[in-house]
Amino acid sequence: MAITASMVKELREMTGAGMMDCKKALSETNGNMDEAVEYLRKNGQAKAEKKAGRIAAEGIVTTAIENDKKAVIVEVNSETDFVAKNEDFRAYVAQVADQALGSSAADMDAFLQEAWKADPSKTVKDSLVEKIAVIGENLSIRRFEKIETEGAVVSYIHGGGRIGVLVAADTAVVNDAVKEALVNVAMQVAALSPKYVSAADVSEEYKNHEKEILLAQAKLENPNKPDNIIEKMIIGRLNKELKEICLLDQPYVKDGDVTVGQYIKSVSKEVGTDIVVKKFVRFETGEGIEKKEENFAEEVAKQMGM
Repeated sequence: MAITASMVKELREMTGAGMMDCKKALSETNGNMDEAVEYLRKNGQAKAEKKAGRIAAEGIVTTAIENDKKAVIVEVNSETDFVAKNEDFRAYVAQVADQALGSSAADMDAFLQEAWKADPSKTVKDSLVEKIAVIGENLSIRRFEKIETEGAVVSYIHGGGRIGVLVAADTAVVNDAVKEALVNVAMQVAALSPKYVSAADVSEEYKNHEKEILLAQAKLENPNKPDNIIEKMIIGRLNKELKEICLLDQPYVKDGDVTVGQYIKSVSKEVGTDIVVKKFVRFETGEGIEKKEENFAEEVAKQMGM
Protein backbone atom coordinates (compact mmCIF):
# COMPACT_ATOMS: atom_id res chain seq x y z
CA MET A 1 0.00 0.00 0.00
CA ALA A 2 1.30 3.45 -0.90
CA ILE A 3 2.08 5.61 2.12
CA THR A 4 0.92 9.18 1.53
CA ALA A 5 2.07 12.39 3.19
CA SER A 6 -1.40 12.91 4.67
CA MET A 7 -1.22 9.48 6.36
CA VAL A 8 2.15 10.35 7.86
CA LYS A 9 0.80 13.72 9.03
CA GLU A 10 -2.25 12.08 10.64
CA LEU A 11 -0.15 9.50 12.49
CA ARG A 12 2.25 12.18 13.67
CA GLU A 13 -0.62 14.27 15.03
CA MET A 14 -2.05 11.21 16.81
CA THR A 15 1.23 10.12 18.43
CA GLY A 16 3.60 13.08 18.47
CA ALA A 17 6.32 10.82 17.05
CA GLY A 18 8.86 12.00 14.46
CA MET A 19 7.92 12.13 10.79
CA MET A 20 10.39 9.46 9.67
CA ASP A 21 9.32 7.20 12.53
CA CYS A 22 5.70 7.58 11.44
CA LYS A 23 6.57 6.79 7.81
CA LYS A 24 8.48 3.68 8.88
CA ALA A 25 5.63 2.55 11.16
CA LEU A 26 3.10 2.85 8.34
CA SER A 27 5.39 0.99 5.94
CA GLU A 28 5.93 -1.81 8.46
CA THR A 29 2.17 -2.18 9.04
CA ASN A 30 1.07 -1.80 5.41
CA GLY A 31 -0.68 1.50 6.12
CA ASN A 32 -2.87 0.21 9.00
CA MET A 33 -3.23 3.27 11.27
CA ASP A 34 -4.13 1.35 14.44
CA GLU A 35 -1.28 -1.10 13.98
CA ALA A 36 1.08 1.78 13.23
CA VAL A 37 0.14 3.45 16.51
CA GLU A 38 0.82 0.19 18.32
CA TYR A 39 4.12 -0.17 16.45
CA LEU A 40 5.19 3.30 17.60
CA ARG A 41 4.17 2.54 21.18
CA LYS A 42 6.26 -0.60 21.16
CA ASN A 43 9.14 1.15 19.45
CA GLY A 44 8.80 4.04 21.89
CA GLN A 45 9.04 1.67 24.81
CA ALA A 46 12.22 0.19 23.41
CA LYS A 47 13.66 3.68 23.05
CA ALA A 48 12.57 4.55 26.58
CA GLU A 49 14.35 1.52 27.96
CA LYS A 50 17.57 2.62 26.24
CA LYS A 51 17.22 6.08 27.71
CA ALA A 52 16.44 4.83 31.22
CA GLY A 53 20.12 4.62 32.12
CA ARG A 54 20.66 8.32 31.49
CA ILE A 55 20.52 10.68 34.45
CA ALA A 56 17.39 12.83 34.69
CA ALA A 57 18.31 15.59 37.16
CA GLU A 58 16.60 18.60 35.59
CA GLY A 59 12.81 19.03 35.30
CA ILE A 60 10.21 20.91 37.30
CA VAL A 61 8.16 20.84 40.47
CA THR A 62 4.47 21.70 40.28
CA THR A 63 1.39 21.57 42.48
CA ALA A 64 -2.36 20.99 42.26
CA ILE A 65 -4.96 22.16 44.80
CA GLU A 66 -8.61 21.30 45.31
CA ASN A 67 -10.95 23.64 47.26
CA ASP A 68 -8.09 25.00 49.42
CA LYS A 69 -8.30 21.76 51.45
CA LYS A 70 -6.40 19.17 49.46
CA ALA A 71 -3.11 19.61 47.61
CA VAL A 72 -0.28 17.68 46.03
CA ILE A 73 3.28 18.58 45.05
CA VAL A 74 5.12 16.56 42.41
CA GLU A 75 8.58 16.47 40.86
CA VAL A 76 9.09 15.16 37.33
CA ASN A 77 12.64 15.06 36.01
CA SER A 78 14.16 15.42 32.56
CA GLU A 79 17.76 15.20 31.36
CA THR A 80 18.07 18.82 30.25
CA ASP A 81 16.83 22.24 31.27
CA PHE A 82 15.78 22.75 27.63
CA VAL A 83 13.14 20.03 27.93
CA ALA A 84 12.11 21.32 31.37
CA LYS A 85 11.06 24.56 29.65
CA ASN A 86 9.19 22.73 26.88
CA GLU A 87 5.43 23.42 26.99
CA ASP A 88 4.55 19.81 26.09
CA PHE A 89 6.63 18.56 29.01
CA ARG A 90 5.15 21.12 31.41
CA ALA A 91 1.61 20.20 30.33
CA TYR A 92 2.43 16.55 31.01
CA VAL A 93 3.73 17.39 34.50
CA ALA A 94 0.46 19.22 35.20
CA GLN A 95 -1.39 16.02 34.22
CA VAL A 96 0.83 14.02 36.59
CA ALA A 97 -0.03 16.44 39.41
CA ASP A 98 -3.75 16.11 38.64
CA GLN A 99 -3.36 12.32 38.68
CA ALA A 100 -1.50 12.39 42.00
CA LEU A 101 -4.11 14.68 43.59
CA GLY A 102 -6.75 11.99 43.18
CA SER A 103 -4.45 9.02 43.73
CA SER A 104 -4.76 6.55 46.59
CA ALA A 105 -1.35 5.00 45.87
CA ALA A 106 0.86 4.44 48.91
CA ASP A 107 4.12 4.56 46.95
CA MET A 108 5.55 5.36 43.54
CA ASP A 109 5.37 1.76 42.28
CA ALA A 110 1.62 1.64 42.98
CA PHE A 111 1.17 5.10 41.45
CA LEU A 112 2.84 4.06 38.19
CA GLN A 113 0.46 1.10 37.87
CA GLU A 114 -2.70 3.22 38.25
CA ALA A 115 -4.97 3.82 35.28
CA TRP A 116 -3.96 7.09 33.60
CA LYS A 117 -6.73 9.60 34.21
CA ALA A 118 -6.35 11.22 30.78
CA ASP A 119 -6.67 7.80 29.06
CA PRO A 120 -7.76 4.91 31.34
CA SER A 121 -6.69 2.35 28.74
CA LYS A 122 -3.11 3.16 29.78
CA THR A 123 -1.27 3.14 33.09
CA VAL A 124 0.66 6.10 34.47
CA LYS A 125 3.83 4.24 33.49
CA ASP A 126 2.53 3.84 29.92
CA SER A 127 1.96 7.59 29.73
CA LEU A 128 5.52 8.19 30.91
CA VAL A 129 6.99 5.74 28.40
CA GLU A 130 5.08 7.40 25.56
CA LYS A 131 6.21 10.86 26.64
CA ILE A 132 9.84 9.66 26.71
CA ALA A 133 9.44 8.44 23.14
CA VAL A 134 7.94 11.75 21.99
CA ILE A 135 10.37 14.07 23.79
CA GLY A 136 13.46 11.92 23.22
CA GLU A 137 14.94 12.16 26.73
CA ASN A 138 14.82 10.02 29.82
CA LEU A 139 12.05 11.31 32.09
CA SER A 140 11.22 10.28 35.64
CA ILE A 141 8.22 10.85 37.90
CA ARG A 142 10.42 11.08 40.97
CA ARG A 143 8.13 11.84 43.91
CA PHE A 144 4.92 13.38 45.14
CA GLU A 145 3.40 14.28 48.50
CA LYS A 146 -0.19 15.10 49.42
CA ILE A 147 -1.66 17.29 52.16
CA GLU A 148 -5.28 17.31 53.31
CA THR A 149 -6.56 19.73 55.95
CA GLU A 150 -9.77 21.08 57.46
CA GLY A 151 -8.16 24.53 57.45
CA ALA A 152 -6.36 25.79 54.36
CA VAL A 153 -3.47 24.75 52.13
CA VAL A 154 -1.64 26.98 49.64
CA SER A 155 1.19 26.54 47.17
CA TYR A 156 4.07 28.60 45.87
CA ILE A 157 6.23 27.90 42.82
CA HIS A 158 9.60 29.64 42.46
CA GLY A 159 11.88 29.96 39.46
CA GLY A 160 9.46 28.50 36.94
CA GLY A 161 9.28 25.22 38.83
CA ARG A 162 12.78 24.92 40.30
CA ILE A 163 11.33 25.02 43.83
CA GLY A 164 7.79 24.21 44.95
CA VAL A 165 6.21 24.56 48.39
CA LEU A 166 2.95 23.58 50.09
CA VAL A 167 1.92 25.13 53.42
CA ALA A 168 -1.05 23.90 55.46
CA ALA A 169 -2.60 25.64 58.46
CA ASP A 170 -5.48 25.25 60.88
CA THR A 171 -7.82 28.21 60.51
CA ALA A 172 -11.55 28.76 60.95
CA VAL A 173 -11.51 31.42 58.24
CA VAL A 174 -10.25 30.88 54.70
CA ASN A 175 -10.26 34.22 52.88
CA ASP A 176 -7.88 36.16 50.67
CA ALA A 177 -6.01 37.66 53.63
CA VAL A 178 -5.39 34.25 55.20
CA LYS A 179 -4.30 32.71 51.89
CA GLU A 180 -2.01 35.65 51.15
CA ALA A 181 -0.35 35.23 54.55
CA LEU A 182 0.18 31.52 53.97
CA VAL A 183 1.62 32.17 50.51
CA ASN A 184 4.06 34.59 52.16
CA VAL A 185 5.02 31.79 54.55
CA ALA A 186 5.47 29.45 51.57
CA MET A 187 7.81 32.00 50.00
CA GLN A 188 9.76 32.01 53.27
CA VAL A 189 10.06 28.21 53.10
CA ALA A 190 11.26 28.41 49.49
CA ALA A 191 13.89 31.03 50.36
CA LEU A 192 15.28 29.77 53.69
CA SER A 193 14.50 26.04 53.56
CA PRO A 194 13.61 25.37 57.23
CA LYS A 195 13.58 21.78 58.47
CA TYR A 196 10.78 22.07 61.07
CA VAL A 197 7.69 24.20 61.71
CA SER A 198 8.67 24.97 65.32
CA ALA A 199 11.17 23.95 68.01
CA ALA A 200 8.49 21.66 69.47
CA ASP A 201 8.81 19.47 66.35
CA VAL A 202 12.55 18.91 66.79
CA SER A 203 13.32 15.47 68.19
CA GLU A 204 15.55 14.96 71.22
CA GLU A 205 17.65 12.65 69.07
CA TYR A 206 18.39 15.53 66.67
CA LYS A 207 19.20 17.91 69.54
CA ASN A 208 21.54 15.41 71.21
CA HIS A 209 23.30 14.75 67.91
CA GLU A 210 23.84 18.47 67.35
CA LYS A 211 25.04 18.90 70.95
CA GLU A 212 27.75 16.28 70.37
CA ILE A 213 28.98 18.14 67.31
CA LEU A 214 28.87 21.52 69.02
CA LEU A 215 30.67 20.11 72.06
CA ALA A 216 33.51 18.78 69.92
CA GLN A 217 33.78 22.12 68.11
CA ALA A 218 33.74 24.14 71.36
CA LYS A 219 36.47 22.02 72.99
CA LEU A 220 38.71 22.40 69.93
CA GLU A 221 38.19 26.16 69.91
CA ASN A 222 38.47 26.59 73.70
CA PRO A 223 40.68 23.81 75.11
CA ASN A 224 41.35 25.65 78.36
CA LYS A 225 37.78 26.64 79.25
CA PRO A 226 35.97 24.71 82.03
CA ASP A 227 33.13 22.35 81.17
CA ASN A 228 30.41 24.52 82.76
CA ILE A 229 31.34 27.45 80.51
CA ILE A 230 31.45 25.22 77.45
CA GLU A 231 28.01 23.82 78.37
CA LYS A 232 26.57 27.35 78.36
CA MET A 233 28.22 28.04 75.02
CA ILE A 234 26.69 24.88 73.55
CA ILE A 235 23.19 25.79 74.73
CA GLY A 236 23.49 29.22 73.16
CA ARG A 237 24.75 27.82 69.87
CA LEU A 238 22.07 25.15 69.77
CA ASN A 239 19.31 27.69 70.36
CA LYS A 240 20.72 29.84 67.56
CA GLU A 241 20.78 26.84 65.23
CA LEU A 242 17.19 25.91 66.08
CA LYS A 243 16.06 29.44 65.22
CA GLU A 244 17.65 29.02 61.81
CA ILE A 245 15.99 25.68 61.02
CA CYS A 246 12.55 26.23 62.64
CA LEU A 247 10.16 28.14 60.38
CA LEU A 248 8.27 30.10 63.04
CA ASP A 249 11.49 31.28 64.70
CA GLN A 250 13.14 32.50 61.50
CA PRO A 251 13.27 36.26 60.81
CA TYR A 252 10.44 36.99 58.39
CA VAL A 253 11.97 37.67 54.95
CA LYS A 254 9.66 40.62 54.22
CA ASP A 255 10.26 42.25 57.62
CA GLY A 256 13.41 41.22 59.48
CA ASP A 257 12.22 42.95 62.66
CA VAL A 258 9.69 40.18 63.35
CA THR A 259 9.77 36.38 63.22
CA VAL A 260 7.48 34.33 61.00
CA GLY A 261 5.55 33.31 64.13
CA GLN A 262 5.01 36.97 65.08
CA TYR A 263 3.91 37.78 61.53
CA ILE A 264 1.32 34.99 61.60
CA LYS A 265 0.02 36.22 64.99
CA SER A 266 -0.43 39.73 63.58
CA VAL A 267 -2.44 38.39 60.63
CA SER A 268 -4.51 36.22 63.00
CA LYS A 269 -5.40 39.35 64.96
CA GLU A 270 -6.40 41.19 61.76
CA VAL A 271 -8.68 38.42 60.47
CA GLY A 272 -10.13 37.59 63.88
CA THR A 273 -9.14 33.92 64.04
CA ASP A 274 -6.11 31.87 65.01
CA ILE A 275 -3.91 30.72 62.14
CA VAL A 276 -1.70 27.80 63.14
CA VAL A 277 0.85 26.57 60.62
CA LYS A 278 0.83 22.77 60.87
CA LYS A 279 2.94 21.49 58.00
CA PHE A 280 5.00 22.43 54.98
CA VAL A 281 6.53 20.46 52.10
CA ARG A 282 9.41 21.82 50.03
CA PHE A 283 10.65 20.16 46.82
CA GLU A 284 13.67 21.43 44.93
CA THR A 285 14.26 20.03 41.46
CA GLY A 286 17.07 17.52 41.32
CA GLU A 287 18.05 17.78 44.99
CA GLY A 288 20.00 14.71 46.03
CA ILE A 289 20.53 13.52 42.44
CA GLU A 290 24.15 13.24 41.35
CA LYS A 291 24.37 15.03 38.03
CA LYS A 292 26.62 13.65 35.31
CA GLU A 293 29.13 16.16 34.00
CA GLU A 294 28.84 16.23 30.22
CA ASN A 295 31.62 17.34 27.84
CA PHE A 296 29.73 18.60 24.80
CA ALA A 297 32.79 18.75 22.54
CA GLU A 298 33.72 15.17 23.37
CA GLU A 299 30.14 14.01 22.76
CA VAL A 300 30.07 15.66 19.31
CA ALA A 301 33.47 14.23 18.42
CA LYS A 302 32.34 10.77 19.52
CA GLN A 303 29.23 10.94 17.33
CA MET A 304 31.29 12.09 14.35
CA GLY A 305 33.74 9.23 14.87
CA MET A 306 36.66 11.56 15.55
